[in-house]
Amino acid sequence: MTMRTEKQTYLNYINGEWIHSSTGKIEASLNPANIDDIVGYVQESGVEDVNVAVEAARRAQMAWRKLSGPKRGEYLFRTADLLEKRLDEIAETMTREMGKTLPEAKGEVQRGVNILRYYAGEGMRSIGEVIPSTDSEALMFTTRVPLGVVGVITPWNFPVAIPIWKIAPAIVYGNTVVFKPAQETAVTAAKVVECFDEAGLPAGVVNLVTGKGSVIGNAIAEHPHIHGITFTGSNEVGKMIAQKAVARGAKYQLEMGGKNPVIVLEDADLDRAVEATISGGLRSTGQKCTATSRVFVQRSVYDQFKEKLLAKVQQLNIGNGLEDGVWMGPCASQKQLETVLYYIQKGIEEGATLVYGGQRLTDGERAKGFYVQPTIFENVSPDMTIAREEIFGPVLALIKVDTFEEAISLANDTPFGLSASIFTQNIGKMLAFIQDIEAGLVRINEESAGVELQAPFGGMKQSSSHSREQGRAAIEFFTAMKTVLIKG
Repeated sequence: MTMRTEKQTYLNYINGEWIHSSTGKIEASLNPANIDDIVGYVQESGVEDVNVAVEAARRAQMAWRKLSGPKRGEYLFRTADLLEKRLDEIAETMTREMGKTLPEAKGEVQRGVNILRYYAGEGMRSIGEVIPSTDSEALMFTTRVPLGVVGVITPWNFPVAIPIWKIAPAIVYGNTVVFKPAQETAVTAAKVVECFDEAGLPAGVVNLVTGKGSVIGNAIAEHPHIHGITFTGSNEVGKMIAQKAVARGAKYQLEMGGKNPVIVLEDADLDRAVEATISGGLRSTGQKCTATSRVFVQRSVYDQFKEKLLAKVQQLNIGNGLEDGVWMGPCASQKQLETVLYYIQKGIEEGATLVYGGQRLTDGERAKGFYVQPTIFENVSPDMTIAREEIFGPVLALIKVDTFEEAISLANDTPFGLSASIFTQNIGKMLAFIQDIEAGLVRINEESAGVELQAPFGGMKQSSSHSREQGRAAIEFFTAMKTVLIKG
């Protein structure tokens, strides 16, 4: 069933049908590279739409959980095939809707395909273990059961990968889903859900409701029949969700901000460190929770590192992500552009030295988009705003350090703890870094951004609710454990 009309209006998907929201309101999704380009219109739903979706998910859940794991996995395999067939189309939609370059978007859609296939295989894997009983005539074992209805709330920066790495494990483990994507990328989300629909997923197993986070996200967090909430987004919203979930005894999983450090020691391969710092900090316009933000460089190689970094950054091509040769696209929205420019101005006001960039780009076609130059600061002290708060933009703060120990201390001086990387050839310092850095993702001689789909993903401190996503770790959140004893 198609959900598109001649006006490119995308509908909610509830109980296996594409339907208009109860409010009758729609909202335009704009291309941040060119605001004259309307990607489509999406529903601006209300609380009633969430209630209908939750009821559909509740009705579907009992039959869905009774299917075997391998049978549920078959639906994911079919969805993966459909997503792969539409890879170019969905990637282009993603680039138009949130601005990342087309090669990055294609890579993300392919990652979504791979995640679906990974979790399809989960339907065949162990969900428990036999435990010896002190009673020789008894059999004791554990098994896992689904939570029930899961609310999935996702951000705009990875509009295919993040929803899929939440939805796929949720449903393969027997849950049903109410999915609320970021409104900025709701067209991309709708196309992903089309793939689930075309794969023949039973009605009510996955439901899509688009709208404002303050309305739809809040309704999901407060709904008495949503048993688990998995959220990726800001710390402010995440904490509100946690409070609402705790108040009614629901399970919650939060992945939030980062202020991710890279440490470059004097024995590092500087060319490799520069490439990784640029890729980790500026690719996707810095709009990754794992993006490099603070760069601690040992004083003896600082000038050499900075020179190499500036030479590379000056060569970056900034423009519309659909165009060949463009390395970095625009900020995803007017709001995000304003946030980045605010932090750049804050850095200048607080005394950091602006080494490169810092301006909005408004020449030629870029006047119609939300473009900002890659920005590099130095002489950044650890108490400055740009060294403490997540910017979510292409801004790097260079900080000189004398020793490895000083670098570790400063890198840990943050409320966040998502990812961190170090560049060194010294095995002892690698091992010390692994031991001492306060981050959920530790990377050696590699950029801070990214983790393979089969590996657990999550942070420490205020970056996470201390749960983990992806890989086998996903089973911990999306299921509850039962301990069983059988006596003949």
